[in-house]
Amino acid sequence: MRSRSALVQKEVRGLCSMEEQDLARVGKRNDRMSERKIRVAVMDGQGGGMGRAITQRIKATFPNVRIRVLGTNATATTTMLKGGADDGATGENAVIYNVARAQVILGPVGILMANGLLGEVTPAMAAAIGSSDAVKILLPSQQCSIRIASGASRLMQDHLDDAMRLLAEELEQL
Repeated sequence: MRSRSALVQKEVRGLCSMEEQDLARVGKRNDRMSERKIRVAVMDGQGGGMGRAITQRIKATFPNVRIRVLGTNATATTTMLKGGADDGATGENAVIYNVARAQVILGPVGILMANGLLGEVTPAMAAAIGSSDAVKILLPSQQCSIRIASGASRLMQDHLDDAMRLLAEELEQL
């Protein structure tokens, strides 16, 4: 594979294929992100599996983005940290404090609901997340008795792809 700087030079001359142009664009975006402190929070509860999958996808797609995972319990936080997060915190106060400082929050849709994630999201957590100025990118979950009218059932991988596309759009704006 060619170096990113060679791709950028080819792109400037208009000689890149579409795939090479996409790689150069991602490289430029990662350069801009390393210059700024973009704060992305990933929140999950229970076992932290969805949060870990989100964290892994973010790190694979945007390696320079700083990820702070927020777990409703220690197991969820530990699992998400194993997904490659930069750091993490656990519990109600940690969630309330950190979502106020995040620019983007990702997680299952239940994080917005009082008593979501089988009761692990406290009303104070849900209120803090909902009132945060951060952009919220939420994935559907079967654990919260919330159904999203979005067409046919899809695989979690498809939802993760959509979440990464939305995150890319938001990162461009930051």
